[in-house]
Amino acid sequence: MENNKMQEQIDAINQKLDIILEEVMAQREVRQNITDLSADMNIIGKDLFGAAVTELDNAGVEIDGEAVKVLVLKIIRNIETLNEMFDMLESFYDLIKDISPILHQAGLDGIKAMNRLEQKGYIDFIKESGKIIDNIVTHFELEDVRLLADNIVIILETVKNLTQPEMLSAINNGVVVYKSLDVNDIPAYSLWKAMRVMNSPELRKGLGFMITFLKNIASQSENINK
Repeated sequence: MENNKMQEQIDAINQKLDIILEEVMAQREVRQNITDLSADMNIIGKDLFGAAVTELDNAGVEIDGEAVKVLVLKIIRNIETLNEMFDMLESFYDLIKDISPILHQAGLDGIKAMNRLEQKGYIDFIKESGKIIDNIVTHFELEDVRLLADNIVIILETVKNLTQPEMLSAINNGVVVYKSLDVNDIPAYSLWKAMRVMNSPELRKGLGFMITFLKNIASQSENINK
């Protein structure tokens, strides 16, 4: 019995030793693999570095080792800044993904709006309006444009005054009266007949209007010249 118990303990110790030995061998294999990988990477790195140096030398590019060292040190010192920059790029990428559907929908809405404008004839109208600009450019010279710029305020003031209700009414009355006249059947007036007509209240009022109008124009011109 005593021998059997001792043999069992020896067998248990042997099993544990086998396990430990297997673990040691596995770790040795891992270390050997790491060593081999490190050696391979070292060889690859040397080859890449040599190839890069050769390419740069062929291209006539000289590398300052001190400058490279300073660059590496700056990168290490600013690693946090680089991480923040990458975080910003990731956030920007997420933002682009979020707004892409909105931009896509906005593009579709823009296309639909342009299609509606084209169906209503706005696009053709704008295209034909370009001929107006072409005619203006070909008809007027650069000096005319300068004069227009110098006098644009006066022109706009004149247009503003002409578009007042009373002015539009007066112009419309004049147009209506002109349209009612038959220019091919205007009666002839002798001097004596004209003198008699001038005594009519309507003509005297008209003459008074013309004289007052001319006097005001003359007065306005004098004020401008001053």
